[in-house]
Amino acid sequence: MSTRILNKLPPFYQDIIEMMEIDQAETMEMEALEQAIQRGFDDQFVWSASEEALKRREVVLDIQADPTTEDIDFRRKRILHRYQTKPPFTLRFLQHKLDALVGEGVTIVSIDPEQFILYVTTNIEDGMIFREVQHTVHTIKPANMVYQQNTSLGDTVGIEETIEKQTITWNYELGKWKLGEQAFITLSNKEVVI
Repeated sequence: MSTRILNKLPPFYQDIIEMMEIDQAETMEMEALEQAIQRGFDDQFVWSASEEALKRREVVLDIQADPTTEDIDFRRKRILHRYQTKPPFTLRFLQHKLDALVGEGVTIVSIDPEQFILYVTTNIEDGMIFREVQHTVHTIKPANMVYQQNTSLGDTVGIEETIEKQTITWNYELGKWKLGEQAFITLSNKEVVI
């Protein structure tokens, strides 16, 4: 049992039952107060914030989170991502933000400057991450550019090549054949050369 108050009082109070009870009650209140202060301090930072603090930040940022499908780490990452999306808005900046959000090499950003089209090619299967990518692009892209979403596949394509040889035998000579008597040509079986 912790005695926070009795240790600070003169020794003759330590044997009084009422003082021991007051000390116990006050100690519980002080520990609860310390926990609340620490929770308030932790809530100031996104990485250590409680779920209630994250909900408040999501309301401010107009994020509609779904705690049943989104884990707490993704929600923290999304909030930080929204806070850190500030100018200068360049192609390199957008590519860096998308790499930080979904991982390097998952998205490729390119621009057609003559047509004012911003292309973002992605290979994302998770819907909530895809929505966050769209929000990021719409937040960062200039108003005079059109956003074109392209989807890429992570599959590989195999190509196989062979060379075959087949002999053609002509059954008729020009000027000496009768129509329909034999097939015009005869093909031999195919032989694989390479």
